[in-house]
Amino acid sequence: MTPRGRRAAVTLAAMALATIVTPRAAQAADWPTDTGSVHITQTRNTGSFFDGGMKRYYGIGDGGQGEDQDPMFVVPNGGTIQNVIIDAPAGDGVHCEGSCTIRNVWWNDVGEDAATFKSSSSSATYLVDGGGAKSGSDKVFQHNGAGTVTIRNFQVHGSGKLYRACGNCSTSYKRHVVMDNVTARTTKVLAGINTNWGDTARFTRITVYGSSTTICEKYRGVPKGSEPVKIGSGADGVNCLYSSSDITIR
Repeated sequence: MTPRGRRAAVTLAAMALATIVTPRAAQAADWPTDTGSVHITQTRNTGSFFDGGMKRYYGIGDGGQGEDQDPMFVVPNGGTIQNVIIDAPAGDGVHCEGSCTIRNVWWNDVGEDAATFKSSSSSATYLVDGGGAKSGSDKVFQHNGAGTVTIRNFQVHGSGKLYRACGNCSTSYKRHVVMDNVTARTTKVLAGINTNWGDTARFTRITVYGSSTTICEKYRGVPKGSEPVKIGSGADGVNCLYSSSDITIR
């Protein structure tokens, strides 16, 4: 083969490899582009169903981590919010008053929290399906109420905790989280739970980039006004439920 032929063969091989590898890598890191922007200055109630048309919503709060900011959206019990991009300032993100569905919602910059789950019913179910969150310097999803949060097909970048079961709310509930097909980049912890209240966290098909992400942190929940105490981390078959085959480290 001539030198030119060898060079052509190498180039073709490299192109073939790129076609195999690049789409998979890009799919994990894909982030949507908005179709327009909407500036809102007061909380919007979504009603039973709200489709944001992939527009970018912003304008509440100061973009910081200050407590007790107003949410951008309130989803009533049984409601759905979908196809929304939330940008700073985003206040306290989305509040689910009861069971809810958050589908294909993207947070460009998490403010106080991306979403808070608030139902007092132990049978409440909150579904986060698709989407992603960036820059949740403290936490992304805050579970103050009872019930089960399911987070699937989701990606989180540059955040503290993806999920935290409240460790010092005025009412102490048993809380559960299920994570499936979640990808985490530069994120410290996937879930923080309170084992003394019977919280559980289950993980399947988790991909983390780098070995510094803690999958499950355990705390001792305390009364309001005190600070919860971290008591450990890692799978234990009781509260933090996963095996090594459930976690892929890139």
